[in-house]
Amino acid sequence: MPVEEICDGVSAEDDAKTGSDVPFLLEERVKEKVPWKEVLRRKVGKKCSCSSARVKSLVVDSIPIIKWLPRYQFKDWIIGDAMSGLIIGILLVPQSIAYSLLAEQDPIYGLYTSFFASIIYALLGTSRHISVGMFGVLCLLVGQVVDRELTLAGYSSGTNQTIMGIVDNSTGPICDRSCYAIMVGATLTFTAGVYQVLMGLLQVGFVSVFLSDSLLSGFATGASLTILTSQIKYFLGLHLPRVQGWGSLIKTWVSLLKNLGHTNVCDLITSAICLLVLVPTKELNDRFKAKLKAPIPFELFVVIAATLASHFGKFKETYGSDVAGNIPTGFMPPQLPNWSLIPNIAVDAFSIAIVGFAITVSLSEMFAKKHGYMVDPNQEMYAIGFCNIIPSFFRCFTTSAALTKTLVKESTGCQTQVSGLVTALVLLLVLLVIAPLFYSLQKCVLAVIIVVNLRGALRKFGDIPQMWRVNRVDTIIWLVTMSASALVNTELGLLVGILVSAFFVLGRTQSAQVLQLGQAGDRELFEDIGSYKGLQTQPGVAVFRYEAPIYYANQTLFKKSLYRSVGLDPLKEKARRRKLEKQKTQKQGVEDQKQEMDVSTNVYLLQHTSLHTLVMDCSPVLFLDTAGVNALKEVCKDYKELGVNVFLAQCNTSVTDSLRRGGYYDPKKGTKEIKFHTVGDAISYAQSLKSQNGDCDTVV
Repeated sequence: MPVEEICDGVSAEDDAKTGSDVPFLLEERVKEKVPWKEVLRRKVGKKCSCSSARVKSLVVDSIPIIKWLPRYQFKDWIIGDAMSGLIIGILLVPQSIAYSLLAEQDPIYGLYTSFFASIIYALLGTSRHISVGMFGVLCLLVGQVVDRELTLAGYSSGTNQTIMGIVDNSTGPICDRSCYAIMVGATLTFTAGVYQVLMGLLQVGFVSVFLSDSLLSGFATGASLTILTSQIKYFLGLHLPRVQGWGSLIKTWVSLLKNLGHTNVCDLITSAICLLVLVPTKELNDRFKAKLKAPIPFELFVVIAATLASHFGKFKETYGSDVAGNIPTGFMPPQLPNWSLIPNIAVDAFSIAIVGFAITVSLSEMFAKKHGYMVDPNQEMYAIGFCNIIPSFFRCFTTSAALTKTLVKESTGCQTQVSGLVTALVLLLVLLVIAPLFYSLQKCVLAVIIVVNLRGALRKFGDIPQMWRVNRVDTIIWLVTMSASALVNTELGLLVGILVSAFFVLGRTQSAQVLQLGQAGDRELFEDIGSYKGLQTQPGVAVFRYEAPIYYANQTLFKKSLYRSVGLDPLKEKARRRKLEKQKTQKQGVEDQKQEMDVSTNVYLLQHTSLHTLVMDCSPVLFLDTAGVNALKEVCKDYKELGVNVFLAQCNTSVTDSLRRGGYYDPKKGTKEIKFHTVGDAISYAQSLKSQNGDCDTVV
């Protein structure tokens, strides 16, 4: 790239006359510079243009079912969609009631949530396979916020009631605990949905790529430990308030141990029996899922059996067991969110929005890739946002895609989101007719269902050795995120995971080293001398590569690594010479000083008698900022003062533009722009310069 004129009297014209090798050049395209105002005008015009074709395209893109439903292959797909929708609907009945417990809500609201989410995602989603509904981690986050707001509002930690009260947003809630709990949950859900829709409008669907699989997995596992801990009190039949703040997991276990003496024996025996039934049967479902046309709904069987046993055994009246209570049929009239609550829950809603979107997009992209179709991350943002906004008016709480139900949906023949509409029909039947029959269902049975469904996340602990062997950085991210989510705070765990991931990305650019390259025979192939045998170096030319972008955070490390690899720090060498010159000036005459300086210089030249050029292979350098350009300028300047050329080869267009704008090329200072598209071109040019300028000493 740049050529340092190190010999007086030798110019670019002289080079051409003497026949030096001219590197191969590619003619650049002249980029048209469009004023920013014109760019803005075009984009606004494109987005705001109004025509029939534009309106049609906007409607079809916003409501994808309009596009794919007319092409629905009824004969081929309806059986698979109907079967998968029916099975998911059956599975969702007990799970919806159970996860309501986790979110500190009455059971009916869980059924509402699953019903509305299934319909809205079928209309707006772009994935054919994912099942949208309640997700354990989000229910945990919702439950923590609801419990906090209930405490702040002065409600006791007693059992929820189901009598609706009156809400006056101007004076605050004057309804009972159950009413206020769903008001908080619905307002939180509305706010999270607004965040998600706004992110879709701002086209920030790409943010999902910054949440790695190891981060999300660690977060889910840490949250699963918190969920498991929160359900133990129902196993034991204890009436304990939910612990808030940092270290809630440890505080909860301390509270459980202190209150073991108040265990409800009936709830404990029921929990043990349900666990002994569900764990083995779930394992059988997993083991024989390839042979079974559909998973056997053991959860539903357990719920029915437990409800009958509780009803006829009068567990609530005789043993004081907590039960689901009255579950009304039909739908309640819509209500607005409590606007006065939004400032209190805005931050919590943002973390819920990010987690819900990340889970949904990662699952939709995974299954789309598996089945060979595309999903739109921004449309997924809209879909999951409206799955939260619209249901929030009907007393629902936050939803997202759920991995377990999605896997079941795929394995039972799902082809499109028609299966989601079938699921909604099953839930509608439950809401209109069957729901009151679950009055006597014990809460400990619901807790068992929640815990059993955590098996997938908890199994990740057994994968740690394999994860460590595959990638230690990802394993550390997983462990830190999991530990922070479980032991410190669930929401903070996500933030800690993001920061740790960013730290490792930054750390990789900080730990990059300058590598000396050698050539493989006569091929245009240069690789690290320390990694491969049989590589050859060129006489008088040293080739190096820095495998990272050069920017403000690592430019100092880049220079240190380069100087160390070359074997000479120009700054230290110049400082040493100035110090020696000063000492000799004070002690000896001019002739003695000159003699000693020659001896000092020759000491170094004994090690580098032929080196005259450094070639930097810049192919791994993705970008340069101002600090990076200045670092390269300093390197060139420092080595030029010692008589060594520095050439840059294989720079991409972004790096070349940065060098030009940063003033790296300055003909007035003897730096002219010559491009080297290959390392071989740079070496040939350097050797030709040396042969012409043979009388010039090269000092490093």
